Amino acid sequence: MKILQHKYWWIALVLGFGALLFLSATVHTKLDLTKEKRFSISSATKDLLNNLDDKVEVQVFLTGNLSSGFRKLSLATEELLANYRDVSNGKLSFRFKRPGEGLPDTIRAMLYDSLLSMGIKPFNNELNRAEGEKTEQTIFPAALVRYKGKLKAVDLMSGKSGQDEESSLNFSEALLEFKFDDAIDKLTKKDHPIVAYAVGNGEPYNPTVQDLLTTLSKNYRTGIFDLKTGILNADTIKTLIIVKPSSAFTEKDKVKIDQYIMQGGKVMWFVDRLYAEFDSLLRSRTDFVAFDKNLELDDIFFKYGVRINSDLLQDLNCAKQPLIVGNAGGQPQIERIPFPYYPLLSSPTGHPISRNLDHVLSIFPSSIDTVRANGIKKTILLASDTNSRTISTPNLVSLQSVKGDEDLKSFRKSFVPVAVLLEGKFNSLYANRFTQAAKDTAATYTGVPYIAAAIKESKQIIVSDADIVTNIITQSDGALQMGTQQFENYTFANKEFLLNCLDYLVGNAAIIETRNKDLTLRLLDKTKVKEEKTFWQALNVVLPILILLILAFIMQYFRKRKYSM
Repeated sequence: MKILQHKYWWIALVLGFGALLFLSATVHTKLDLTKEKRFSISSATKDLLNNLDDKVEVQVFLTGNLSSGFRKLSLATEELLANYRDVSNGKLSFRFKRPGEGLPDTIRAMLYDSLLSMGIKPFNNELNRAEGEKTEQTIFPAALVRYKGKLKAVDLMSGKSGQDEESSLNFSEALLEFKFDDAIDKLTKKDHPIVAYAVGNGEPYNPTVQDLLTTLSKNYRTGIFDLKTGILNADTIKTLIIVKPSSAFTEKDKVKIDQYIMQGGKVMWFVDRLYAEFDSLLRSRTDFVAFDKNLELDDIFFKYGVRINSDLLQDLNCAKQPLIVGNAGGQPQIERIPFPYYPLLSSPTGHPISRNLDHVLSIFPSSIDTVRANGIKKTILLASDTNSRTISTPNLVSLQSVKGDEDLKSFRKSFVPVAVLLEGKFNSLYANRFTQAAKDTAATYTGVPYIAAAIKESKQIIVSDADIVTNIITQSDGALQMGTQQFENYTFANKEFLLNCLDYLVGNAAIIETRNKDLTLRLLDKTKVKEEKTFWQALNVVLPILILLILAFIMQYFRKRKYSM
């Protein structure tokens, strides 16, 4: 090369090297060749980060001496946040630090209690020290996001009940982008929509909905709306939540809801059509008859595109309940056995609301059918598993609901719907039914002229089990979280399902689409690895050395041949 023959060649080399260093420090680019775009972030995430108006700080607690699975999750979190930092032009910063590191035990315990109160849960991580030797340490697979003095905890762990640790961690990695997006969006949002909790038809306003109301108030502006006296305004109240009504809806009530939906208002229905409570079983100690509450909602649901059936759904994939199975020495023998009236629900469609979600615990749900409604898109959000059956009512609800092998054979249904999303421009229940006088009366209820067909698109979510969003009350701990199976010490994804529903209805729908990210877990065959371990070690260690020796021999051969002439 001519440049190397110049006397100042070294100056050009130094300048070129310096330019290369400058470009590597200022220009960041990468090419994601993975099938599922593992190392890419969505356009919704980029828009969120580009619109930050102040610094966002993230402290990740998942660090230190970790097992291989958690170390992989920690690295994935670091890669994602580094990508966030670059896209945000440095407005987002992050650091990794174990909570309480270097602090005295007393202060560390106080710090741990503070983290627990924020929803950051510890995890026992098992480490393999040597052959057959294992140790456990407490880790916090979580992060804390700070913005303008406000804090929000991010739980890095996800997964479904019954999954092994490797699958859960892969599941967790797939949801990292959504979880950080959701936290940043909620912290930076300037206008929080109003979500109203309806009362007036026997809806509970007591400790059984304490977790629901607390959850709503933390994420939205929340108010109590009396359907009997108030006027629903879709421009003010963005979503109306109706939970576990026990008394019939009057025509006036339904007109208000109907016209609210015609204006573009959104409704979440959590309705028990039948009266069926576990407390009734405990009191009777035998069985009871489940009966219809006669809520007078069949016509409005049918008009919008669904029918809640007068039945009870059972599934063999279910939660457990402590039941009396016998008597010994005058003392009842209690055993926790699967209780098919408590089916564990999941998504059969892959909609972002319920995709990548743990099971949702239901209690005495009914089945839902979808019916024809012009212009309405229907999506099943939650359904039973593959071994289900429905029991028509009136019928006895018994503690021993499955009585033998023959009874088991009746669980032949699959994916029976329990929660359905409806989207589109709805038609009024009272279209072509109201006289002009009735329309004028309806206008006095709603404050606006009667509307026969929706002027705006709307969304509704109809769930045939109200207990999905209620909570258990215990004497020792008070109100538990919704979805908590008391005696199993496990919390299902009921709260996450509720928040996902609300985010889809009134939040940033683009962000919830990031829940669709799916990372394929490509596992090695452990049996095959063990059997072929020596072969692959030899192939990776001996073969490269052998190739180098052959190449060296060939080069030496041609070298001798060239210079021996």
